[in-house]
Amino acid sequence: MKILFWGTPIYAVPTLDALQSAGHQIVGVVTQPDRRRGRGKQLMPSAVKARALELGLNVYTPERIRRDHDCQQQLAELGADLSVVVAFGQILPTEVLMQPPLGCWNGHGSLLPRWRGAGPIQWSILEGDAQTGVGVMAMEEGLDTGPVLMEREIEIGLLENAHQLGNRLSKLTAELMVEAVPRIETAGTGPEEERLRKLGVRYQTSEVSYARMLVKTDYQVDWSASALAIHRKVMGLYPGAVTLWKGKRLKLLVTEPLIERLGVELSTAAQQLLGRWQTGGHPAGTVLDSNEAGLVVSSSGCPLLIREAQLEGKARSHGRALVQQLQTTVGDTLG
Repeated sequence: MKILFWGTPIYAVPTLDALQSAGHQIVGVVTQPDRRRGRGKQLMPSAVKARALELGLNVYTPERIRRDHDCQQQLAELGADLSVVVAFGQILPTEVLMQPPLGCWNGHGSLLPRWRGAGPIQWSILEGDAQTGVGVMAMEEGLDTGPVLMEREIEIGLLENAHQLGNRLSKLTAELMVEAVPRIETAGTGPEEERLRKLGVRYQTSEVSYARMLVKTDYQVDWSASALAIHRKVMGLYPGAVTLWKGKRLKLLVTEPLIERLGVELSTAAQQLLGRWQTGGHPAGTVLDSNEAGLVVSSSGCPLLIREAQLEGKARSHGRALVQQLQTTVGDTLG
């Protein structure tokens, strides 16, 4: 199959690799333009562009594909049988969607219609979803509104952060897309409605959740929230959730909610701390204990164990090293 691949972040790279390894001809790769990143603000290619160049593939970087008619024409001339889109970062216009005879297909990191839009992985953790997954969806001009061809579901671990979950889902997306392409091919060309009928797609219901864009205030830890809510923020926004420690930013990286009903999912070190403190018996954000596992801090309910964090201007540290770096004492306050 001749495939035009669209993608930008590292999440999309396994699918690009898998399609190439499966013997498909990648006629071109479309990705976001180079962006300035890091402390030096140097122009850096996207992860997909870097990988595509390693593979010797032709790369296209339109700033806005909707307005770039020259690029649209160049892509049409590639003669792709279908387009595969994984986290590209722009909505494709109708002119582009109609180019490949077998359609445009998206590998999406959620179980649609749960979490359409940006950040489905982060929001699945933030909202405490027990399961998530990936799907292959026929693309429409709307935001993740198309019918679903295939899905695969996985459990979300209590101690799993967005980076770890994203790695699992990216591999799953690659596997599912490799399975989907031969099925799409068997439906043949022709009117889209007829192709989709042959494929037996599932049309999405009206019970939709939108993963809105995150803003700066989302990353601030509110110690008056529950330990579980704070923990989900740390895991879901990894590595970005922050609080204040003596006027400096403290980035929280690994936490565990000390909730007895969740005991079997906690680490051995956290299990040993369960039940030692009265629920809600201290002002929120108060340091209750410091030990080999890290800091125990009060919330609106059960305490939260901070296992790893990074103080502004310092390297990340964990356990006893974190306690020593912060020089905390019982009664100190975060936030």
